[in-house]
Amino acid sequence: MKIAIIGFGAAGIGFLKNASDLDITVFEASKDVYSSSISGIRADGKLFVSSEMGGDLEEILYNIELQKEIVDFYSEYSNTVPETGKEEINIELKRAFHRSGFRLIEAKFYHIGTDKLKVFLENIYEEFVKRGIKFVFGARVVDLEILDKSIKIKYLKDNNEYVEFFDKVYVAVGRSGLKLIDLVSKKYPEILLQNNTVDLGIRFELPDFVVQELNEKLYEFKIKYQASNGLLVRTFCNNPSGFVVTEKYPNFVTVNGHSFHTKKSSNTNFAILVTHTFTEPFNDPNGYGEYIVRLANILAGGRKVILQTYGDFKKGKRTKKLWNVFPTLNSNEYILGDLNLVLPHKTVKAITEFLEQLENVIPGITNSSHLMYGIEVKFYSKKMNNNFSENLKFIGDCSGFTRSIVHATAHGIIEYLKLKKG
Repeated sequence: MKIAIIGFGAAGIGFLKNASDLDITVFEASKDVYSSSISGIRADGKLFVSSEMGGDLEEILYNIELQKEIVDFYSEYSNTVPETGKEEINIELKRAFHRSGFRLIEAKFYHIGTDKLKVFLENIYEEFVKRGIKFVFGARVVDLEILDKSIKIKYLKDNNEYVEFFDKVYVAVGRSGLKLIDLVSKKYPEILLQNNTVDLGIRFELPDFVVQELNEKLYEFKIKYQASNGLLVRTFCNNPSGFVVTEKYPNFVTVNGHSFHTKKSSNTNFAILVTHTFTEPFNDPNGYGEYIVRLANILAGGRKVILQTYGDFKKGKRTKKLWNVFPTLNSNEYILGDLNLVLPHKTVKAITEFLEQLENVIPGITNSSHLMYGIEVKFYSKKMNNNFSENLKFIGDCSGFTRSIVHATAHGIIEYLKLKKG
């Protein structure tokens, strides 16, 4: 059986983890394994074990042993003992958040780090090559066609176009593979199950000492809040002693954060995201998110993001100078500006209410000098129907059913086991 995996990320690695005696070719758009990355610099090597977050597949959510196995797998091949919180979530902490309207998500976090994640990729790649798995780097898949008993793949490499045929194809391009997912879902509309959500928000940066207790206890605190206007607000990707970075797409630039296992800053950063769910006839939430991001880039004068203090954000005026908290993002990647000119009013209201309520639990969080970068956006992949074709499957975050390294890896493992069972 001839098998193709499109994308060398978490889901593809999960599929390959136990693979043997199969003719497998991996197509990866990056030029080599040293340029490849799991979720880009966004990933940060943040792993967690939880029955409350990470995806929608119950066979993963409630399989805690599988999640722990994946944490051990990444730790082993990155030669790393992960950073983690000192204790489990206790009842007093849950009560404190509950009193102010927050839901504290139960999870145990393990941080490998952006630097160590690259070590993992190189080590696991060498392992797969030893097993005879073939890799085609610098290959961008531009079309897929479902035939009677095979799948036709068209890809570009070195400005040349190639066509190959496979018995089974597993698409594992992550959330960054939106174009390929859009192409397939337009060609085969029945393959699409759902497409109506996008998260918009900002990256918040403040001194470590403000959230030091939470960082030490949990490593990452993940909370959800229902704003008075009905919008769901959540924190995402907390990075103790971390760094704010930009994510560069072909047509726009967003903001994100990460942290290293060794190199540290004196600031903590995390995302505050507001979920926007649309109804018919609108069916392009990713296009809406991209529009908001590009508007921010235009106001920033090009491929940059906007930086504003929280005090100025609340007042609705442009930030012209910083004081007390200094950015970890390179100064050539942002301009001082006003995020109120970009974010919808409902989103601004939800973020402000979220932070003001959080002040009751974390005193000092709403200090006027704290920093807000925008725009941060999380594109939800369309939910794909894996029962549509026997020969074409979608695994990991691009399937729309997972939203984390652990769950994407687990999805790949599960699909491999299904294949072996026949």
